[in-house]
Amino acid sequence: MLDNLFTPTHLLIILVIALLIFGPRKLPELGKGLGEGLRGFKDGIKGGSNTEAPKQETVTKNEVTPQTK
Repeated sequence: MLDNLFTPTHLLIILVIALLIFGPRKLPELGKGLGEGLRGFKDGIKGGSNTEAPKQETVTKNEVTPQTK
């Protein structure tokens, strides 16, 4: 039943319907939002984003560094 769901013909029909509903101005914004949402979902699945890890490492380096007299 769902074998041929994402054929090029079906995707073209979906794109035309989305273009008629949202218009040409709003469609790029929707695509950008969808891409950012998928990227955030992937980062959540991986266990966190890469931007948080370096901040945590710099904090631990500063705590461990001995002070000179």
